[in-house]
Amino acid sequence: MANIDGGYGETVTVTMEIREICDKMRPLVEGRTGKKYVKFIANAYRRLDGGDGISYLIKVHVAETDYIHVEVFQDLKEKVSLINVKEHQTKHSPLAPF
Repeated sequence: MANIDGGYGETVTVTMEIREICDKMRPLVEGRTGKKYVKFIANAYRRLDGGDGISYLIKVHVAETDYIHVEVFQDLKEKVSLINVKEHQTKHSPLAPF
């Protein structure tokens, strides 16, 4: 996977691990945005490996035509933290660092 755009790898299809991370982040994302989403399905992601863990940018399908981008960090003990949420995205919005 080549590093591009801020060190993150290319955009790829989600894995079961990313789906599980996304499920854990849903209550935190809904709390931050103040919204309850109709659906919350990870669609694609990018990753950045660092010395202290892994950062993920995840594209999440939340309504018929609406997507959000969620940035999370997973430390070496596999604890996952919400970093940022970018609302008002579409299926075609590029998954770029915030």
